[in-house]
Amino acid sequence: MKIKDGLMTAVFAGTLAATTNAHAADALPSWNEGQAKQSVVAFVERVTSQGSPDFVPESERIATFDNDGTLWSEEPIYFQLAFALDRVKALAPQHPEWKDKEPFSSLLRGDLKAALAGGKPAVFEIMVATHAGMTSEEFAGVVHTWIATAKHPKTGRLYSEMAYQPMLELLAYLRANGFKTFIVSGGGIEFMRVFAEEVYGIPPEQVIGSSGRLKFEIRDGKPVLVKLPEVDFIDNEADKPVAIQKHIGRRPIAAFGNSDGDLQMLQWTTAASGARFGLIVHHTDAEREWAYDRQSSIGLLDKALDEAEANGWTVVDMKDDWNTIFPNLHKVEPKVEP
Repeated sequence: MKIKDGLMTAVFAGTLAATTNAHAADALPSWNEGQAKQSVVAFVERVTSQGSPDFVPESERIATFDNDGTLWSEEPIYFQLAFALDRVKALAPQHPEWKDKEPFSSLLRGDLKAALAGGKPAVFEIMVATHAGMTSEEFAGVVHTWIATAKHPKTGRLYSEMAYQPMLELLAYLRANGFKTFIVSGGGIEFMRVFAEEVYGIPPEQVIGSSGRLKFEIRDGKPVLVKLPEVDFIDNEADKPVAIQKHIGRRPIAAFGNSDGDLQMLQWTTAASGARFGLIVHHTDAEREWAYDRQSSIGLLDKALDEAEANGWTVVDMKDDWNTIFPNLHKVEPKVEP
């Protein structure tokens, strides 16, 4: 099942054209000229130029990216939580008991604040109720449908269209220069794998995330994997480097994040010898996106922002460094010669 036929072709045509040449004059057109863009290009040129003292073989060109707030937007709530909330509404007719049970009763009344007042236990209960019991194939199908139809409450865009155009260009630019790009996120691994290849060009085997336990079963004579109501691994903060080592087996030479949840991944990546690169996406554009950092309940950026200067990490100011936030979805019709 495709997320939306032809969507990615229209969205990324300019990106792909810009990166046909690995060292194109401007493979990052949505980035304004300045220190942030220059630092990215300078690093890539250092590690890919034969004869450079910082040259890195392609097999070692590993770049890791957080997802929420780094590759796509995360406000006003994490998108996987929005998916789970929509699933509560869809499943409500099968669960009449939810009318009198929290956090479901508040959700069904449209009171999100009350529903989430229970903190992580409430979120976990919502995730269990909407994710567990399905086979991995069934879950992927439900996510496909949601990604292809659900729209963001502020922008009216499909959630797959809420990826950042500058980061899409960066992913393509890195791959054109021999990098292998990975997602390393606190989000659900099976949720992200559904859309990562079509939206980011990152195949499922290069997605690392939080996971629930799976169980092998035979259903209707066929082997399946069933999602259980149990947490297997939370891929956040100090566990991100652990997950990278377990899944990839190589320390990245570049890491990209936006919050304190990415701090240890950035520290671990940039502390090793040789050419290293760390980048933080700082949400500073309240008009085109959102502005938040140290006091935010989502995407808290505090300690990592303080450490950025000391560690030489690049901090992208979205308002000043990006001339475009989201992809231009207007298709350019081919010119017909008379």
